[in-house]
Amino acid sequence: MQILKYFMLFVILVICSLIGKYLSKKYVLRVHQLEEMKNALNMFRSKIKFTYEPIPEIFEEIANNTNRSVGQVFQLAKEKMKTKTAQIAWEEATEESLNNYLTKEDKQVLKTLSKLLGQTDIEGQTSQIEITQKFLETQIKEAQEQKEKNEKLYSKLGTTIGLAIVIILC
Repeated sequence: MQILKYFMLFVILVICSLIGKYLSKKYVLRVHQLEEMKNALNMFRSKIKFTYEPIPEIFEEIANNTNRSVGQVFQLAKEKMKTKTAQIAWEEATEESLNNYLTKEDKQVLKTLSKLLGQTDIEGQTSQIEITQKFLETQIKEAQEQKEKNEKLYSKLGTTIGLAIVIILC
């Protein structure tokens, strides 16, 4: 009977620790997703500037060459461009696709790209992409600060709560 009790207490400790790790992981993934989006926008800027391909074709290529969550935004925007303007398609795709780890501010930064998307010449669009990338750099710095602060906090908090529960139940 004692073995079962200690086993259950161990399971409680492990579960609490895993919950803490899970909560801390979202900060790591936010930084990763923002950096991946910045790289995708860099690819977008280069393609617009040097290849003169239509935006839907560029979005298709970016969707195929980036990770799933970021690529999904570009794929969805490409599909929406069949019936909507590039501006509306990008805003809707950003709102619908990036629900995982990005904050509202992150999404707003990404939506700034839509202001001139498909409406101005190549120089106007590349300058808008560069502005969005600069805003993203600020968001990445903020996300890294939050990651450093909260990643350890949630990890240790989960373990500490697990230990407290184990001590109370003993």
